[in-house]
Amino acid sequence: MSEPSGTAGKLDLDPGLVRRARELAAVAGRPVVELARAHTTVSVERAVLRLAGVSGADPDGIPWVNRLVDAVAADVGLSHGVAVPVFDALAREMGSPAASAWPARDSLDALNLLAQKAAAGSVRFAVPQRPRAVRAAARKHVRAGLRRIDRRRAERERLVRRHGDPARRPWIYLIVATGDIYEDIPQAQAAARAGADAIAVIRSTGQSLLDYVPEGATREGFAGTYATQENFRLMRAALDETSAQVGRYVRLTNYASGLCMPEMAVLAGLERLDMMLNDSMYGILFRDINPVRTFVDQRFSRQVHARAGIIINTGEDNYLTTADAVDEAHTVTVSQLLNEFFAHEAGLADWQLGLGHAFEINPDVPESFRLELAHALLARELFPDAPLKWMPPTRHMTGDVFRGNLLDGFFNLAGALTGQGILLVGMMTEAVVTPWLSDRDIALQNVRYVLGAAGNLCEDFAPAPGGFIQRRAHQVLADAIALLERIDASPGGLLAAIADGTFGIMKRPADRGKGLDGVYPHAPDYYNPATELLETA
Repeated sequence: MSEPSGTAGKLDLDPGLVRRARELAAVAGRPVVELARAHTTVSVERAVLRLAGVSGADPDGIPWVNRLVDAVAADVGLSHGVAVPVFDALAREMGSPAASAWPARDSLDALNLLAQKAAAGSVRFAVPQRPRAVRAAARKHVRAGLRRIDRRRAERERLVRRHGDPARRPWIYLIVATGDIYEDIPQAQAAARAGADAIAVIRSTGQSLLDYVPEGATREGFAGTYATQENFRLMRAALDETSAQVGRYVRLTNYASGLCMPEMAVLAGLERLDMMLNDSMYGILFRDINPVRTFVDQRFSRQVHARAGIIINTGEDNYLTTADAVDEAHTVTVSQLLNEFFAHEAGLADWQLGLGHAFEINPDVPESFRLELAHALLARELFPDAPLKWMPPTRHMTGDVFRGNLLDGFFNLAGALTGQGILLVGMMTEAVVTPWLSDRDIALQNVRYVLGAAGNLCEDFAPAPGGFIQRRAHQVLADAIALLERIDASPGGLLAAIADGTFGIMKRPADRGKGLDGVYPHAPDYYNPATELLETA
């Protein structure tokens, strides 16, 4: 997906200032990348074992990867990585120097058996002095997992060629959120038949704070459905069926965020999801997850997304639900620039960057629609090759469904005027109830009307030179550059800015937050076959 025609150069942005903004974002981001490269987390290590083939859960629903990683951490810590201690123990248990002589199926079964023994306390882990053969065995198993992801990516590409992509931009992105996967499926299929191009299965409230991934299909969730591998599989299969019926490939979205971000990325790749919510700071700001934990997990998850051909959706829209959308517009731009830097460093291409922003200015503010157009067009021109994800009004929805439907129409029009890439369908019942199918039908009618009547209006829309929209966009970019300069000049850099409440007015110190106890510095002999393979692909 590239920039729609007719949207380039309308703001007369200074190319030198745009380069300056990116350079400053890179200066702010590099220390965070180095921090991520020097640490691991329990979730990164669990993701490695999932790639190696560990699956399933104990009778209490705790995944075997959790049991196995916890046992390794108790015996030798995780600073060496989990791969060498696990495959060393596997070799000892299987009676083979490196477990490489065993058939693949037998060794996968043995890995799961090893996890069960670890949970029972009947196996001990160590870091061998000469780990070469053990590393080779670990690499072999993890490579097999990555090849499964490669096959799923190739499968997506075949299906897109077979069924086709939507004939127009933006893609219409619609949410289902019943809590029951077996209710989500018919709602998602109905939405696709009514015109939705991407279905997002909203995750159950609080799942981001679970330090494990639930197992199997689930039928109970609050304000959303649990994200599990089986739920991914079921929904992907259902949307494949609908794709064949409607003659276009329908994309599936879920979440790679929270305490299990790396594992969710792996499971999404294995089950051929197409988009994943994956923001650099959302979990820090809005779930109080430790910043170091988040940045370490984020880098690994994005490397997996790059390999899987998954589009990430970032969460800058959330800042404007807690901070003023006019006064803090520049913080959205700064976060987008940081998200772009982190994404490129992890290997993501521009077409995979669903950078977020939102229509969240108070409608009572004078010239609010012109301000929204300025902000949306600025994002479009700063990131011309990214499929920007444009979010509908939520903060100022009052429960008046008629007013809400009108605001959503204005949002849809702004998306058409500024050439957005992914348009999340706004609901007139926002802030009232979880939408019914009938609510979605009305919302989709709104989108279809606006895009049908004005879908190519971006070719004709051009702000007046030196006028209100251009001046506002230039001001937001200037404010973003000034903020990045302050971040770079601060002794603590980006982590200090996050601690000070720069983004979304949430103050999140780097030495606090959930999940900090799951962060480990790398030992000199740290080994992660997944990172090794992802970085050398």
